[in-house]
Amino acid sequence: MAQEMPDARCVSRKRLSLEQFTPPEGSYTDSSDYEKKEKCGVFGVMGPADSVERCYYGLYALQHRGQESAGIAATDGQSISAHTGLGLVADVFNKSVLKELTGKGAIGHVRYSTAGSNRKCNAQPILEEYIDGQVAVAHNGNLINATLLRAEYQKFGHIFYSTSDTEIVIHMLAKPTHQDKPDPLGHVLNHLQGAFSFVFLFRDRLEAARDPWGFRPLVVGKTRDGYYCVASETCALASIQATYVREVEPGEIVTIDITGTELKSRYFTASRSQPAHCAFEHVYFASPSSHLFGDTVVSVRQKMGRQLAIESPVDADIVIPIPDSGRSAALGYSKQSGIPFEEGIVPNRYVGRSFIQPSQAMRDLAVQMKLIVIPDVVRGKRIIVVEDSIVRGTTTRGKILALRRAGAKEIHMRVSCPPIRHPCFFGIDFPTPTELIANGRTVDQIREFIEVDSLAYLSLEGMLGALGQPADHYCTACWSGKYPIPVDSSVSKFGLERHQLKMFE
Repeated sequence: MAQEMPDARCVSRKRLSLEQFTPPEGSYTDSSDYEKKEKCGVFGVMGPADSVERCYYGLYALQHRGQESAGIAATDGQSISAHTGLGLVADVFNKSVLKELTGKGAIGHVRYSTAGSNRKCNAQPILEEYIDGQVAVAHNGNLINATLLRAEYQKFGHIFYSTSDTEIVIHMLAKPTHQDKPDPLGHVLNHLQGAFSFVFLFRDRLEAARDPWGFRPLVVGKTRDGYYCVASETCALASIQATYVREVEPGEIVTIDITGTELKSRYFTASRSQPAHCAFEHVYFASPSSHLFGDTVVSVRQKMGRQLAIESPVDADIVIPIPDSGRSAALGYSKQSGIPFEEGIVPNRYVGRSFIQPSQAMRDLAVQMKLIVIPDVVRGKRIIVVEDSIVRGTTTRGKILALRRAGAKEIHMRVSCPPIRHPCFFGIDFPTPTELIANGRTVDQIREFIEVDSLAYLSLEGMLGALGQPADHYCTACWSGKYPIPVDSSVSKFGLERHQLKMFE
């Protein structure tokens, strides 16, 4: 684990060339991979005849949470069918596919791979059949004991078809001794460690469950025509004109029957854990329009920006955001400081994360195409650039160089969260410590690499102060190194794939 660095806030500029700075060891060679990666999004609705279509729209609203694969499973009350594929929701589904997936209930998933690589076999929902019938499952989070559980089941002859941690849950459900329990699903969930927001589809019901710490969000909604639904974020409820009812509580299982009009609740754990909501959901991942962990995301981000202006003021002409997640914090910084807010960088909506070119030069160009600087806005100006976070630093450096080429006189970067110095084991693709630019480096060293006149991060206390719940109700491990539950630092995104390869050696 990295040694905690001094809590430096703001430092002055000293130029550093590429030859003088070595990027974090193990950095990706593809410039498009330097960005933060989303987790996953889940959605489910029961009752209406057009449940598949509503699920489709719900996934569209959650597309920001995962862009590698998508899938929908549907039940007609007798059997479950599913369709999954690699790519965006619009890539995976067309009218003919949606027409074949008719049913009285449906669950869906958009994925970014935080456990297991981007393969077709890892796309969700995972649909399997066992002695008690069929089940489909969609998962947001990371199971930190999945490798151990999988090894145990493989010793008894279980065959796994994916390298996702989610598949172990179905094998556990199918175990005869688990099926004999009064509550098989609750019994299985008690064996899991880590972060999970699950949506399960059985032939006659939908069940949604959340881990005892509540790492990942999961909410219940109700449509205008009276059907219950569940989603990772409230923005997905709004997409089908459903209203927010409440969160699925940590350690809770909610069951929606086949009619979609009856909702029941039970807890799979007797002891209630201290909440450990992911604060980075508010910083970056969640949609600004969502209501999350008791707060509206856009409001929280503006508060973070205001606090950043209080903690780290600087004399400048304009405030500009790194779109899109930095926009709300930049607006808060502008309001607090009185420095005008301007849109100096415009995102290109048609360059996706899967933009692939055959050479490094073309990959670098692709990164530039994603965010286009407006020279007339920044030329000759002292600018404050507000970013939500810096992970590896290389993409940020590229953005700053683009601003300099456009004629910016001074560039002062302000970041609306603390330095990310530790990996995440609970569903965010923050890589190994050596790939995090803040791990083992001072703020001044980071500033030198990205080549800004000054750099300042929001303090941990300032960030938590912008959130509505008590500070100890949030997971801050990626900043503080204090994990809410014990973790094995050797666990990695591709751990199950390495385990699978060893089985065939």
